[in-house]
Amino acid sequence: MWDMSASTEIQVYRRTFALAILLLAAVAFGVGKLAYLQFLGPPVSVPSGAPAQNLPEGTPTEGTVQAMPTPEVVLPSVRGNIYDCHGYLLAVSSAVYDISAAPRQVTDTQVLAERLAPLMGKPRAKLLELLELDAKYVPLGRGLRAEVKDKIMAWKLGGVQVELRPSRIYPHGPLAACILGFVTDDGKAGYGLESYYDDLLAGKDGSRETAHDALGSLSYQFVPPRDGADLFLTLDRNAQYIVEEALAQAVANSEAKKGVAIVMEPASGAILAMAVLPSYDPNTREVDDPGVYTNSAISEHYEPGSVFKILTMAAALDAGIISAASTYYDQGLIVIGGEEIENSDRLAHGETSMHELLAQSLNVGAAYLSSELGALKFYVYLRRFGFAELTGVDLAYEAPGRVRFPGDREWHESDLATNSFGQGLAATPLQMLCAVSAVANRGVLMRPYIVARIEHGGTVTETVPQAVRQAISPEAAVQVTEMLVYAVDHVLTSAAIPGFRVAGKSGTSEVAVEGRYDPEETIASFAGYVPADEPRFAILVTLHHPQKEHWGAKAAAPVFGEIAQRLLSLYAVPPDSVRANVRGQ
Repeated sequence: MWDMSASTEIQVYRRTFALAILLLAAVAFGVGKLAYLQFLGPPVSVPSGAPAQNLPEGTPTEGTVQAMPTPEVVLPSVRGNIYDCHGYLLAVSSAVYDISAAPRQVTDTQVLAERLAPLMGKPRAKLLELLELDAKYVPLGRGLRAEVKDKIMAWKLGGVQVELRPSRIYPHGPLAACILGFVTDDGKAGYGLESYYDDLLAGKDGSRETAHDALGSLSYQFVPPRDGADLFLTLDRNAQYIVEEALAQAVANSEAKKGVAIVMEPASGAILAMAVLPSYDPNTREVDDPGVYTNSAISEHYEPGSVFKILTMAAALDAGIISAASTYYDQGLIVIGGEEIENSDRLAHGETSMHELLAQSLNVGAAYLSSELGALKFYVYLRRFGFAELTGVDLAYEAPGRVRFPGDREWHESDLATNSFGQGLAATPLQMLCAVSAVANRGVLMRPYIVARIEHGGTVTETVPQAVRQAISPEAAVQVTEMLVYAVDHVLTSAAIPGFRVAGKSGTSEVAVEGRYDPEETIASFAGYVPADEPRFAILVTLHHPQKEHWGAKAAAPVFGEIAQRLLSLYAVPPDSVRANVRGQ
């Protein structure tokens, strides 16, 4: 009995031990497999002899192998739209198609070139030349519409490939190109609003990433894309068209090399129109000189010339060194800092009023005012009007202008005289218009802006007009306005508009060439506002290097008058007499 019992116990012990070993082995195998799955993913069946080019290096190609996790898929966001103040589209994202070909796979290049030419608007010979190249791949066309793509795909020709890509479309072509900027085919924003607001417009791409859990099941991590914001501008496309048309005609008539025109609301700083010529079509961006992309209204300096006398007069009145009734004796010459200053007509005008000083645009009178102010006060007023600093407009690549101040190494006492009539300093056209608008706005300088509101994901952000500072007193501003009305009524009559009092001043600045001023190379300009008592529009026109007419009074003043008259009609602004009657009721 004892021997039997001992034998049974030994057998039981051996069986238990063997079972424990098996269990331990199974556990070890399971843990190992879990770890393997965790890091390498689930198994995928690969037939014997299958190509291994898509598998990790060293992976066997027969039997069962493990696939790597699926890479992240980018879910692109949609770029926001840009609208004018009435809700008309100025820039919108869309889908276009690019067509390419593999010449070695095209069976009949003659037929393909013949069929593609009318659809793509390209010469048959040019397409045939591309199709007969000894190359693996040739691009044939970009930015095709969906209907063109559909026709090409319906042919079912070998060797032809059509690819979808996002695109930016500007429905009005060159209209407001200097404001909008552009987006390139590879999605890069350039210039204007497209660049300044790129982060908001572009939105944020989403993603989808495939992963595997410990048991080999698929799971997804999904981050939805956030589309870009929509911009609604202060720009009125109708006003923009009026300004561009008038400026184009003026540039052609005067044979100018360049032209700039800007329209602002003096009370708010809102920009209604801004035109720069030569221009370009942001849809194609086909230009000989990339410098055309630069918005000269905000990015390039110029010497304003006699338009600047508006501000010299405003400073002198505000500082109290003269009154509107003051006079001075004009001898036709004044010497300041060793520099002889003459009037542009080379005449002496004798006893002269402040009204005549501006109307006749007398350099001697302006230099007299700045010398009476003194350097300290004169340049304090230049800063108050915003010169030598950015206006803060919401457009890309704004320049601050350039002014030499007392204490600067290059400043000379003669600058006090030449600066008084807009020579020897540099400003952008927008800076100049903002300063004139401050006079129109009872002395308050406003920050210019172009985006009225931003809509993004159900949130609306409105732009609130922002006063920068009180540049001069309201009383001084009104006095200058009356002088500018006198100038238009008595001298600058080509800027006058029947039924409205117009305040304005012309300017003709000489251009520095090789260290000296060339009287034959000028910038003709005119700045003003209307109606003078309740300004709706402040307008600046500049014509650079006009060949047929050099003077601002003759070249630029009529352009101002045309733009102003058409805008008054567009916005149905009542004449002065009607508004006066309404106020009297």
